[in-house]
Amino acid sequence: MSHDVYNWQLNRKMAFPYPEKRPGKQAAWVFDTNKCIACQTCTIACKNAWTSGKGQEYMWWNNVETKPWGFYPLGWDVRLLEKLGPQEWTGDKYEGKTIFEKAGHGEKIEGFLPAEEDFQHPNIGEDEISGQIEKGHYIKIPHQQWMFYLARICNHCTYPACLAACPRKSVYKRDDGTVLIDQKRCKGYRECVRGCPYKKSMFRIHTDKSEKCIACYPAAEEGEQTQCVQNCIGKIRMFGYKSRWDRPIATNPIDYLVHIKKIALPLYPQFGTEPNVYYIPPINVPEVFNRQLFGPGAKKAVELYRNAVQDKSLIGLLMLFGCTNRIVHSFEVQGDIEDGHCVGRDESGKEIVKVPLKEPIVIREKHDQERDVHRISVS
Repeated sequence: MSHDVYNWQLNRKMAFPYPEKRPGKQAAWVFDTNKCIACQTCTIACKNAWTSGKGQEYMWWNNVETKPWGFYPLGWDVRLLEKLGPQEWTGDKYEGKTIFEKAGHGEKIEGFLPAEEDFQHPNIGEDEISGQIEKGHYIKIPHQQWMFYLARICNHCTYPACLAACPRKSVYKRDDGTVLIDQKRCKGYRECVRGCPYKKSMFRIHTDKSEKCIACYPAAEEGEQTQCVQNCIGKIRMFGYKSRWDRPIATNPIDYLVHIKKIALPLYPQFGTEPNVYYIPPINVPEVFNRQLFGPGAKKAVELYRNAVQDKSLIGLLMLFGCTNRIVHSFEVQGDIEDGHCVGRDESGKEIVKVPLKEPIVIREKHDQERDVHRISVS
């Protein structure tokens, strides 16, 4: 039996095995793909914290892959896109079928179970660009050949495919929207692995149970951002709590980026899970590719990012990324872009971080007479 539930990312109702139920607050992330350098610090931080035990050697709850040729596991998205068939949008309404609506007779979800060897090459395609560089070519804007880094974790979806697929009902959502697997109930059937379109539920052969990202909830309960956010060198990430799509709060950083400015978009919204990791699309990638990954709002999001300096609230939030380990529940921009600041506050309204909207620029003399040295970098 399926239920009609509303998916705001598709702008329509869709079929789902369970009735619609949204938490009062939803754990959510925003990743700025334009700042990611694929240093994999987030990957190692997550690995050290959560997947260093026996049977977890292959598990990367956080990974960073190079698009268009990177996949972990192998072909995780293109294989499912082929199964779904045409994915059509009319404006901002999705007209194609989701993984729940495409499921065959007797199945709840259209999916596949990766083979063991599909997980053996987490760095496949790393730093490979979209095509060959022909003799005589030089860099133009936009780039003729391109690539970008896509950081991925469990999306802690509003309509989790892992939850829908589990015959044991061992997968559940907490009151903060975090999706977890009850290890006592799990019997290792791997239906969650087959069902998850992002392949972020993983089977641990040492225990015969499935495991996944837990959104670092012990830290989050203490007001701390997740490990992957805290350790990000490029400051591309922000973790917080998102309101309902129809009740956004303008001072909530995640709400502002996702619901109000709409510069941060879900990955493969056409799958139908309503994922809660949102991406600022890369600006050097063809529109058609961005649209396939992030939906019809990708073009506008790129334009907003290019012109972010004209919006002091947006530039303030972008400067706030990675500047505190605490969860920012609200923000305020003070002053103008030239000399203003963005203030981040905790749940009680207490100021926890303050960053300038514009970084100070210092230009030094090429020759330092006091030290009698010549500088190569002067700014």
